[in-house]
Amino acid sequence: MDVKYDLTSYIRVLKLASTPSWQEFSQIAKIAGAGIFLIGLVGFIIFAVMSFLPGGI
Repeated sequence: MDVKYDLTSYIRVLKLASTPSWQEFSQIAKIAGAGIFLIGLVGFIIFAVMSFLPGGI
């Protein structure tokens, strides 16, 4: 493991990185929120089905 090479690579990436604009941040937050909501909804549906169908699946 070459530490000097790794640090150089990390510094290069950090120099290229920039803070997203408010519009980009807002869009990413909406998409992430929708994904969290959908996963929660699927989990709730599975829970509801398992609760109403005892001994089912």
